[in-house]
Amino acid sequence: MPKLIRLYVTHSALGFLISGVFTALVVVFDIARLGYLVTHVEGGWLAAFLFFMLNGIVFAGVQFAIAVMRMAGAEDEGPRGPGRLERRYATVPVVAKRQR
Repeated sequence: MPKLIRLYVTHSALGFLISGVFTALVVVFDIARLGYLVTHVEGGWLAAFLFFMLNGIVFAGVQFAIAVMRMAGAEDEGPRGPGRLERRYATVPVVAKRQR
């Protein structure tokens, strides 16, 4: 399997794992009474599943984006931190000729 596909699948799975933990915590701690709705309303399991899937899509995308952005920074060998944007000027000799 190509490295990029493996990277995408791995980080997408990690995003869905985070989504599962997030959904479980929301239901267990009954945040915004969502736990009550999932457990006491007919079809509440469907709401929990959709909550998991939609958050999974978002978390997987964010996780993959973070992984890609960190890859770009790994090859950068320049200075890090606020000083990296500092401009450094070099002196270049210029020969001026008189115009007539």
